[in-house]
Amino acid sequence: MKHNSQENELTLRDVFSTILGSIREFKGKSVLTPILVTGEVVIECIIPFVTASLIDAINHGAGMDTIYHYSAILVGLALASLTVGTTAGVTGSIASTGLARNLRHDMFASIQGFSFSNINKFSTSSLVTRLTTDTNNVQQAYLMLIRMAVRAPLMSIFAIVMAFVTAGPMAAIYIVVALFLALGLGAIAVKVMPIFRRVFKKYDELNDSVEENINGIRVVKSYVREDYERTKFGAAAYNIYEDFVHAERILALNAPVMTMAIDVIYLFIVFFGSQAIVTSHGELLNVGSLSALVTYGFSMLIALMMLSMVLVMITMSEESARRICEVLVEKSDLTNPADPLMDVPDGSIDFDHVGFKYSADAEHRALKDIDLHIKSGEVIGIIGGTGSSKSTLVSLISRLYDATEGSVRVGGHDVREYDLETLRNQVAVVLQRNVLFSGTIKENLRWGDENATDEQLVEACKLAQADEFIQTLPDGYDTYIEQGGTNVSGGQKQRLCIARALLKRPKILILDDSTSAVDTKTDGRIRAGFRSYIPETTKIIIAQRTSSVKDADRIVVMDRGEINDVGTPDELLERNDIYRDIYLSQNKESHDEKMEELEQEAQAAGKDGERDA
Repeated sequence: MKHNSQENELTLRDVFSTILGSIREFKGKSVLTPILVTGEVVIECIIPFVTASLIDAINHGAGMDTIYHYSAILVGLALASLTVGTTAGVTGSIASTGLARNLRHDMFASIQGFSFSNINKFSTSSLVTRLTTDTNNVQQAYLMLIRMAVRAPLMSIFAIVMAFVTAGPMAAIYIVVALFLALGLGAIAVKVMPIFRRVFKKYDELNDSVEENINGIRVVKSYVREDYERTKFGAAAYNIYEDFVHAERILALNAPVMTMAIDVIYLFIVFFGSQAIVTSHGELLNVGSLSALVTYGFSMLIALMMLSMVLVMITMSEESARRICEVLVEKSDLTNPADPLMDVPDGSIDFDHVGFKYSADAEHRALKDIDLHIKSGEVIGIIGGTGSSKSTLVSLISRLYDATEGSVRVGGHDVREYDLETLRNQVAVVLQRNVLFSGTIKENLRWGDENATDEQLVEACKLAQADEFIQTLPDGYDTYIEQGGTNVSGGQKQRLCIARALLKRPKILILDDSTSAVDTKTDGRIRAGFRSYIPETTKIIIAQRTSSVKDADRIVVMDRGEINDVGTPDELLERNDIYRDIYLSQNKESHDEKMEELEQEAQAAGKDGERDA
């Protein structure tokens, strides 16, 4: 996981208040649950006292009427305890699952508002872990907080108080044992806390390994690297296993510590309690009181064990809650201005001495002094080697990033003056690896225009050269696309994404190497479709093939984040080494013919000049 700037700034108070902010409509049940649990504890502490009174009454020769009376009270208390406890379980479950639902909703909504620079702070697998495993941990911890964390200390306190009421000074043993257990169980919890913190970071590494393997499964199989990937995954899984085993070994000490405490209390009460009953002939302590004392002892010990489980769960979930809060408190670098522009006049684009760095502390500038002015409706090609920042340049147009230096204007206005949604609705981007979502072809196309008719869908697909292959599919435009478009080829996916962009009828259309998977003939037909369907739209074509930009009004040659040259294809072929090298590598056979044609044109122009003179 990439480090988040918030990671070292969030205090426990920040984490707690942020998580509680997602309770919202479940506040009522969150408050009701502890109240019900308190009632349950009070009733359970009354039952041993009534039982002791019943035993004493029997010892004194009470009749069946008395027994029936006490029995009715005990049954009523038991039913009341069951009712209150069950209700607390229901309300607690609703509150905790509701919190988990809201946390997932809030995190997902927060992620949707992130800029690319925000998203870069988290890995994909880390975000998935936060939405799933981490949220589940917080859900379980919250349920324990509003139930067990209330029940355990109350039961311990009430049990000790009732023990003193029932047996007097002899109940002091409970305070001694409680302090001993609190220290022991607290030490265990403190010991396992750093282990669980390590584990959740290793979960990210494990998920990274899975995601990378699945995304690159074709490469893995092509290079027969299955054994290597299995070993790699096994190592990540084993690291988590080792940490969990270490933590479980420490937590296993809970049982012997608790058993020892139970044995100590049992031996003490049985020996000294029996001695007190015999020597005082029941005046200091009677059988009923001894029974109640034992019951309260076990209740206190069970409550302390529950409290230790709560501490462990809170320890596990603290890191999860912190990781969730990192997403929730992350603020997007890109925000709307106070009074945003809600209309983009045209597709003109101006880069005024633009510089850009991916982060404030980065030493390298991805873009340097970009000064470029594009008229509305122009066709602009962008070409350059790998790493020349072609894609970075166009990302500034739709404000996926903000320029670090200078300004980017669209329609005569700085892009930072527009409402983000308005701006991005007028800038359609088709990437080389664009994404199709699970659903029918029609549903995917209507991402461009949700109100598009079937006829408009067909028209856009014909222009994008997609209609022909769609018609061959069994269900045509109703064909279901698997997640990520895995059941269509790369070229088919690109053409569907181009059709989707055409349906937006944007003021600016950016094609980022988006015809790399189609043949040159189809590529030419798609460009021809652009001219007829969206003639007034500014079209920016990033390409590796010079044939893809041969019809451009101008071509921008990028080199190491700078504009190396701008000109027509013929001008660049004559004067620009970078463009010429790319052109020659792709058009060796036709180059001589092209140069001869240019030379003849130059000679003809010279002769015309002589005749005019």
